[in-house]
Amino acid sequence: MADLPRPVRPVKEPSLLDVLIPLVTLIVLIAGSVYLFGLDAITGPTQVALILSTMVAALVILKNGHPWSEISASGGRAVASIVSAIFILLSVGALIGTWNMSGTIPTLVHYGIQLLQPNWFYPAAALICAVISVGIGSSWTTAGTIGVGLVGIASLVGVSPVITAGAVISGSYFGDKTSPLSETTLLSAQLAGADIYSHIRAQLWTSVPSFILAMIVFLVLGLRTEVVSNVETAVELSKLDQLFWITPLNLIPLAFLVFLSIRKFPPSLAIMSAALMGGVMAVILQPQAVTRFVNDPALAQPLVFVKGIWMAMANGYQENSGILEIDQLLSRGGMDSMLLTLWIIIGAVTFGTLMEEFGMLAKLINPLLLRAHTTGLLFATIVATGVGLNIVAGDQYIALVLPARIFRVEFQKRGLQPQNLSRVAADAGTVTSPLVPWNSCGAYMAATLGISTFLYLPFCIFNIASPILSLLYGITGFKIERLPVAAGSELTSKIN
Repeated sequence: MADLPRPVRPVKEPSLLDVLIPLVTLIVLIAGSVYLFGLDAITGPTQVALILSTMVAALVILKNGHPWSEISASGGRAVASIVSAIFILLSVGALIGTWNMSGTIPTLVHYGIQLLQPNWFYPAAALICAVISVGIGSSWTTAGTIGVGLVGIASLVGVSPVITAGAVISGSYFGDKTSPLSETTLLSAQLAGADIYSHIRAQLWTSVPSFILAMIVFLVLGLRTEVVSNVETAVELSKLDQLFWITPLNLIPLAFLVFLSIRKFPPSLAIMSAALMGGVMAVILQPQAVTRFVNDPALAQPLVFVKGIWMAMANGYQENSGILEIDQLLSRGGMDSMLLTLWIIIGAVTFGTLMEEFGMLAKLINPLLLRAHTTGLLFATIVATGVGLNIVAGDQYIALVLPARIFRVEFQKRGLQPQNLSRVAADAGTVTSPLVPWNSCGAYMAATLGISTFLYLPFCIFNIASPILSLLYGITGFKIERLPVAAGSELTSKIN
């Protein structure tokens, strides 16, 4: 007798309880990891919380009748969506290692100590990162290169590395939001249906005031800072001179990276190429540093250089100068230093993708949209959605794409120009992403700058002010651009 085919289970829409179960699980486990482990939660416990919450979400989805094959395919799409981020992270790890060995970062520190006065350090750091980020269109690249140097300089000149990290992130994200070269800027405009330059002009109305506020706060913090340095700056500078040949030629890898970024090379390819360039320049300009790092007298000289570049890219550069601050600055990098960050990103994005693709996030967002009767409430809904998705979904692209996709028709119905949507979506989704420790951006910034997200968060003034200012514009109607009456009516009739 032939086996009868197994009946197909009916698929059910998720209920509110279905949505709350994985969310509450995530909140409880994240809170528990922070309570039990403190700042060390990000070194493993938070990742476990994300993986367990993902499993709970998968069980709820199974209960609603979806086969495991669909859940597995959704997880595959989640990982596929962050392949680019994975290669960028690994490339940045390699770059930090070779740039320390090549003297690029020591040279930035050397000149930075001479040029950046402690009382002006924080606003100068924010401004430098803003200018570079506007030029290359990447907050990650800016923070992973110039930002690393600035945080290292901070500890040497006696100012706070934590506040410096906040200044670096504020400047980097200002540039990312306002640069026509930024992929998030292009994505914001495209998804909302806005012209890129209309979007940037609208973006400036929240970005510039937020950045000015950040500069004022950093200036006040700098002027109120009592500079205390454990080691005399002159001693540190002389020690760097002993370890490396300090010359402007060491900045060639940085110039090469800027050139590739402006030429719109894929970020991972540009960063990895600059990492390899750093390794080559180390062999040419700093052979003694490479030899000292490898410390293998039995190995022939050409192979020492090959091994040194390989080690720096894989495991990072190590220095033992005898000065704690210099050793902490230079003994960093390597692809393996990014593995914890990749762990957290994979867990967060997989959880967020399951919640999105199986209708759980829409279950939460749609009731909010129905209650947003005024423009102010509509903007508040988008800000809450963007910030909430950065927390729940753990990825800035989900936090940017989903609100722009969901609310686009509603903006047309209400006669609002698409650049209003693109602006508030970017203000809520893009800039708040580095404020969440388990978000891909928050994990990246913490790993790259060496400062915990929980510590630098209060000092990301630009990132906090932007969504607040965007919300105030929605409530007051200031700089809210409307469609011409005829165009708005035509769009509404088409939608209806």
